[in-house]
Amino acid sequence: MKEPDAVDIESIAYAIRLIRGLRVLMDGDLAALYGVETKALKRAVRRNSARFPPDFMITLTQAEVRALRRHSGALKQGGHAKYLPYAFTEQGVAMLSSVLQSDRAIQVNIAIMRAFVKLRTALTAHADLAQQLVDLESKFTDHDERIAELFDAMRQLMEPPPESKRIAGFSVKEKCAFYGAPRRKPRA
Repeated sequence: MKEPDAVDIESIAYAIRLIRGLRVLMDGDLAALYGVETKALKRAVRRNSARFPPDFMITLTQAEVRALRRHSGALKQGGHAKYLPYAFTEQGVAMLSSVLQSDRAIQVNIAIMRAFVKLRTALTAHADLAQQLVDLESKFTDHDERIAELFDAMRQLMEPPPESKRIAGFSVKEKCAFYGAPRRKPRA
């Protein structure tokens, strides 16, 4: 049975987004998981900005914010008014545990790391499956061509031979055969 404060790995995996080719968690989602306000989380990050290089945390652009609102409804309208939202990579989330020091932060970070591992495992499994499908498809495509060639050969064998105008048997092309024996006159 799950503890009331236990963090659901499935919901975390669902919250992971792909932005600029990076798998990230949004600051609002992380604040909800940690049980703090988004502005408190952002304030802690700004105070410790040296701990969050660009490969740990990115600041979204206005265009990215609009796209997230339009396509997935991930960001609330009117939220993030003063500062653009932050998106944290797996390493950035791990760094947050050193910034937000609480028992809840430790539990959440463990669950988030498990969610990232689960996502990576699922993506690897799907990549292997996709490669197997490509291999299978190319194999059957080759078989289809060979089977088609086989059917063509069978159809050719089943067709009746073309009618020949030649007459069967022995025929002499000479008007008269000369075999070296004198001709005899017929008897009267």
